[in-house]
Amino acid sequence: MKKSIYIFSSGEIHRKQNTIYFEGERGKKYLPVENVSDIYIFGEVTINKKLLEYLCQMEVILHFFNHHGYFTGTFYPRQHYNSGHMILKQAEFYLDKEKRLDLARRFTSGAVENIKKVIRYYMNRKISLSSIWDNIENLEKSLKNQNSTEKIMAIEGNIREQYYKAFDQILTNPNFRLEQRSRRPPVNRLNALISFGNGLLYVAVLSEIYKTHLDPRIGFLHTTNFRRFTLNLDIAEIFKPIIVDRIIFTLVNKGMIQPKHFYEEANGIFLKENGRRTFIQELENRLLSTIEHRQLKRKVSYRRLIRLELYKLEKHLLGEKPYTPFVSRW
Repeated sequence: MKKSIYIFSSGEIHRKQNTIYFEGERGKKYLPVENVSDIYIFGEVTINKKLLEYLCQMEVILHFFNHHGYFTGTFYPRQHYNSGHMILKQAEFYLDKEKRLDLARRFTSGAVENIKKVIRYYMNRKISLSSIWDNIENLEKSLKNQNSTEKIMAIEGNIREQYYKAFDQILTNPNFRLEQRSRRPPVNRLNALISFGNGLLYVAVLSEIYKTHLDPRIGFLHTTNFRRFTLNLDIAEIFKPIIVDRIIFTLVNKGMIQPKHFYEEANGIFLKENGRRTFIQELENRLLSTIEHRQLKRKVSYRRLIRLELYKLEKHLLGEKPYTPFVSRW
């Protein structure tokens, strides 16, 4: 299985014949390019045309992040699985109001069901979240009556607002309080963790889309525009609660992430490099961990689950089988 490489240091990436290496203050480190699916660049790294041509040939994606750890862009090699037919199908479903609404509801339904799985898990551990559960269920009932994606997203936003209220009861560490969701910039440590984790998941889904016939620029729940990819945002909504949020609960409740892993700048709170490394290690562990797949009757990794979600969407667009979102067992 190919893996992701993360570069935090500053330096240069070079091609040397049929391999690549990173050269920084600590010298050279060769990267097994034949086993690499994508490279995440957090440091100040110099690259050249010769390297990019080789990465295109090897179908390796480069993801770039800024000083604060926010995603800034992707070098997306020429698509090996380009499909004009699939792009037309995506456009057809996007332009047809009812077809787009149907998919938007399906994505949102998957996201809400996985949110409820997280809430139920902690309710079973004697954390009092019944009022939050009831509020989410009441909001969920109104999803089917919404006649625009904007209204669906508004309801989904209200559900997440209720869900985030549970974080301060699930997490027992007084140094990590959410109080309310803030994004750019995050105003406290817990918001910084959520923003960083969500950003990484968006990029991980983007990498998986590259390995399918789908075009990441055409989403259904999120509005397609001139600025960014949107399909990865749609799919990530389903997996945020069961990947990103679970990781945050683990890191905080086990003391793996502490106040010393953060810094304050530009009226915001951000993860230091050691905090990013810790989060990413836990993310990689989670993506590689496996569960028993109920339909396939075999174990699959969470990373594979994301790809399977995309394959299901392809079948839906081609009229082969209606899309049903993945819902965790807990």
